Amino acid sequence: MKKRILVVDDDTMNLKRAERILKDKYEVVLAQSGKEALDFIICQEFDLVLLDIAMPEMDGIETFKRMKEFAWGNIPVIFLTASGDESDVRNAIKLGAINYLKKPFPTQELLNRVATGLEKK
Repeated sequence: MKKRILVVDDDTMNLKRAERILKDKYEVVLAQSGKEALDFIICQEFDLVLLDIAMPEMDGIETFKRMKEFAWGNIPVIFLTASGDESDVRNAIKLGAINYLKKPFPTQELLNRVATGLEKK
């Protein structure tokens, strides 16, 4: 049975790119907002979440904080960021993210980080 990955990003191109890279090895579910991601997490199980930091309405940091308030806080999270803002990355790691990846992410780097993240589960 394939591991389930939730990819959360407000940019459709980023979602489709991640899906294209991951779909051969993993079951991939896409969410375009933090709220949609939380709705999925409430009723489905995931082995790992790829979570964009900068999103409108509810950013990735807030989404992650809400995940941690519930039992889903143990799902490994890798943050995705387009900015080079080190404080965003530091905050994400401080909150418990297992890693981060700068966008646009190279194919092999995404696969490597996901595989490593799944080993930590």
